[in-house]
Amino acid sequence: MKTRITEKLGIQHPIVQGGMQWVGTAELAAAVSNAGGLGILTALISPDPESLGREIERLSYMTAKPFAVNLTLLPTLKPVPYMEYARIIVEKGVRIVETAGRSPEEFLPLFKDAGITVIHKCTSVRHALKAQKMGCDIVSVDGFECAGHPGEEDIPGLVLLPLAADQLEIPILASGGFADGRGLVAALALGADGINMGTRFLATQEAPVHPNIKEALVNANEQKTALIFRTLHNTARIFRNRLAEEIMALEARGGVTIEELAPLVAGKRGEKALKEGDVDGGVWAASPVAGLIRDIPTVRELMDRIIAEAETLIQKRLIGLVGSLP
Repeated sequence: MKTRITEKLGIQHPIVQGGMQWVGTAELAAAVSNAGGLGILTALISPDPESLGREIERLSYMTAKPFAVNLTLLPTLKPVPYMEYARIIVEKGVRIVETAGRSPEEFLPLFKDAGITVIHKCTSVRHALKAQKMGCDIVSVDGFECAGHPGEEDIPGLVLLPLAADQLEIPILASGGFADGRGLVAALALGADGINMGTRFLATQEAPVHPNIKEALVNANEQKTALIFRTLHNTARIFRNRLAEEIMALEARGGVTIEELAPLVAGKRGEKALKEGDVDGGVWAASPVAGLIRDIPTVRELMDRIIAEAETLIQKRLIGLVGSLP
């Protein structure tokens, strides 16, 4: 299955792994890349740029296939030396970078001078057009269904993707709500060149999280997510657990500040929950696509299944429908 994404990134399948906090490790990224997709190492899992450099080296030993590093640029209570992380990415010879959050413009000269392909995640068409204008090579268009930060405009992928495809010239990744071959075919039909999956990869054997987390996704339905930080205009979609309910109740009360919420949403608390299997112990990202997750396969099994489903759907259903027309 060849698209502009597979050609641009040098991968076999038009499937990209999301750059997930506490989850996008070398093990998962290598598994995705080795299975024919694009694995992504999450930079800010590493506590400092030097640690990221070592993790990139480790990933390089685990796969000879293309992989990327995600650098998410978001407001934090503790300042992050983003430029130092960016320089390490360049120094270690990474060929593909995914940026997210605020504009990556200040980092583009560094990345482009090094010949790096830049993917930027956008939650609106205007942001995607700006990313294209500033020199990004690919945009990942996030619909309202996505886990993590879906933006503030609440436009679902069914509308956002064709709007973006009508106006962009660079390749598009569809992000938010993808888990199977049906989603891949739908994304391609809407004008995307591939899909970005996060939550679905969380429920794979190689994902570095406790089995309790994976089972929680298998047992969840499409209503098992929550939107927090709405009152702070920094919306995040997370798994709906007891902590999420507590946070939403505080926001509904009105006047809550990020300083008040900080102990509840602390990253280390979320990391501990994922690793130790306390489903309610921290905040962790998930999308409504959890309702489509029914097993915990290996990454390769999942990706092979998605491609097989997509090919069968195109050949047996869609072509058949066209063939039946007068």
